[in-house]
Amino acid sequence: MIKIICVGKIKEKFFKEALEEYKKRISKYTKINVIEVEDINLNNEELIKQKEKELILKHIDKKDYIITLEIEGKELSSIELSKKIEELETINPNITFIIGGSYGLDEEIKNISNYKLSFSKLTFPHQLFRVILLEQIYRSYKIKNNESYHK
Repeated sequence: MIKIICVGKIKEKFFKEALEEYKKRISKYTKINVIEVEDINLNNEELIKQKEKELILKHIDKKDYIITLEIEGKELSSIELSKKIEELETINPNITFIIGGSYGLDEEIKNISNYKLSFSKLTFPHQLFRVILLEQIYRSYKIKNNESYHK
């Protein structure tokens, strides 16, 4: 099972449609659950990260293998990500990806992470990044199953 915990709600219809399409495609291979937690709006960066941490922690199970999306994380190719997911599924079928809010993730979340993953040194809007993550998860299953998919 793949679980994605992310901060903030998707408002744009075109992002929602893309997310639903990839969730539908991924569901052919595994159960997928996307959990949105509230995007905290305060004037204090540390307080925001702390409150978002509390919301994220409510959705983490002790048996989850946690992959945090962090700029400081390890960059993988699509093939390497596919192999990572395949390897993890044999060890722990509960893979949880965590996408932080505008200020990133609280240190406590980073510390419980089993794997820190970066897609790029670039900064992406959270809505777009969620689509990119789901697309890469879908691509990973296509690669794993030796099924054709556009390059």
